[in-house]
Amino acid sequence: MKILVTGSSGTIGSRLCEKLLQTKHEVIGVDWVPNKWLPDVQKVTTLIDLRDEKILSTFHFPLSTFPDLIIHLAANARVYELVENPDRARDNILTTFNMLEFARKNGVKRFMFAGSREGYGNIPAKKYTEDLVRIENCESPYTASKIAGEALVEAYRRCYGIDQITFRFSNVYGAYDDSVRVVPQFIRLARANKPLAVFGKDKCLDFTYIDDAVHGIMQGIENFETAKNTTYNIAYGEGTTILELAEQVKALVGSSSQITVTEPRTGEVIRYIADISKAKKVLGYSPKTPFKEGIRKAVEWYGEHM
Repeated sequence: MKILVTGSSGTIGSRLCEKLLQTKHEVIGVDWVPNKWLPDVQKVTTLIDLRDEKILSTFHFPLSTFPDLIIHLAANARVYELVENPDRARDNILTTFNMLEFARKNGVKRFMFAGSREGYGNIPAKKYTEDLVRIENCESPYTASKIAGEALVEAYRRCYGIDQITFRFSNVYGAYDDSVRVVPQFIRLARANKPLAVFGKDKCLDFTYIDDAVHGIMQGIENFETAKNTTYNIAYGEGTTILELAEQVKALVGSSSQITVTEPRTGEVIRYIADISKAKKVLGYSPKTPFKEGIRKAVEWYGEHM
């Protein structure tokens, strides 16, 4: 299959493109920064600003024909950064619109979109099923950009016959990430014996190891025709508090960092555990990496690469 992956230099994009190349798909990555982790992925990565519709509309991607499938991962993904800089949420909406227009104008009939568990907001639920997203529970500009993206994807399905799969990811961590997301940030700070700031003593999230997230996408590719035109939670299905994360990282690194606990920040979801039964049933999704094993692997990877 010919597959176009946006955000190919990001965490999920890097690992996904690596996997796609190993499975002999014809791949082109698109990002506005080079891939600094994987030379083979960088070779198939084209630098382009997806916010610029004029450049995108005239650009000829180096595939033998237009792609069979677009996997749109590119996004500004730090929730609190988008609270502070809401124009970055606008970028998310614009790039999603531009990629859907690219698909419409060039006859691409398969589209995958990276949604987010932020869409569920702070409603009370033991586990979150895909039907629980509501606009009135939108906590942040980032959340709004992802809900808007899902709405656009569905609109283009109904109006232009572009079949879609939306994945709602949850706190993906592991290799190929040197950002200020909480896992790499805690590892970086712990190695320097600097304080680890936990925003919310009881804040509990569903951390997803990178290989499990990519497994979900690969299952979607393999089963696209039977799985299309709906949404799937991609997570591990268990909750871990941010305080537990800090303690685990500190122990694995052998750090003397102090852990400080303050109030949750504006715009952030306080508790989320995914119901992944739909993804298991329809996609054959089967996450393999529990939190403690994944964090150990992440710490080892950062020790070798950063």
